[in-house]
Order: sequence, then C-alpha cells, then structure tokens
Amino acid sequence: MSAETTSKAMVWTGRVLTGLFAAFMVMDTGIKLVRLPVVAQTLTQLGYPPEQGLAIGIIEAVCLALYLWPRTAVLGAILFTAVMGGAIASHMRLNDPLVSHTLFGVWLGLVMWGGLWLRDARLRTMIPLRRP
Repeated sequence: MSAETTSKAMVWTGRVLTGLFAAFMVMDTGIKLVRLPVVAQTLTQLGYPPEQGLAIGIIEAVCLALYLWPRTAVLGAILFTAVMGGAIASHMRLNDPLVSHTLFGVWLGLVMWGGLWLRDARLRTMIPLRRP
C-alpha cells in the first residue's frame, strides 16, 4: 500500500491505538498529578526523589496534549519517546525484568507511533515500510 493511500481501516486502527495510548497516559499522568502514594513508592524504588512525580506528570501532560493535537502530534510523539527512553534507562539501571518492566516503554512507544503512523499519510511517506 502506498504512503499516500489511507484506507478507512488504517485510519480507524490508528485511532483505536491512539485512544488506547491516550487512555493509558491520562491514567498514568493523572496519578502523578494528584500525587497518589504509589507514585512516590515507585519513584523511591527507582532511586528518584518522590517529589519528582509531579514534575514528571506535568511533562507527560504537556507531551500528551501535543500528541493529541493533530498539528503537533509528531512533536508530542518525539517528546514522549524521550520520556520513555528515560524510563527504559531507569529500569535497565536496576536490572529490572526485561519484557515486563524495561521494555514497557518500547511497547508503549510502538502503540503510540503505530497509531500516528496509521492515521497520518505524511508520516508514512517519511517512514515507509518496505517490502523485500
């Protein structure tokens, strides 16, 4: 399928992936912004001061707003990729389980970028899938 072609199925699949990603991030950001105790506990386990949860929540909220606004969606995805890279590095540093903890940011990133790629023909032009 050419990069210029966007079927309804692709658009809807992209919207569903974007919705799943957004729902998860609203929950994740929300618990940080309301300062639930689980955030402080988790940050402490990761070796970070618990009060950094609010700052991380604000950063995630800004990234999510940028990602969900069509004109800035790619910028939001790039910034979210950086946030996820930090999370991956934090889990690697502690030698956490690979598939469930360390690579969770990779799985989340695939859903995020996949949703955007499926619904945006311009992005598919820049990042085409090639057949052998």
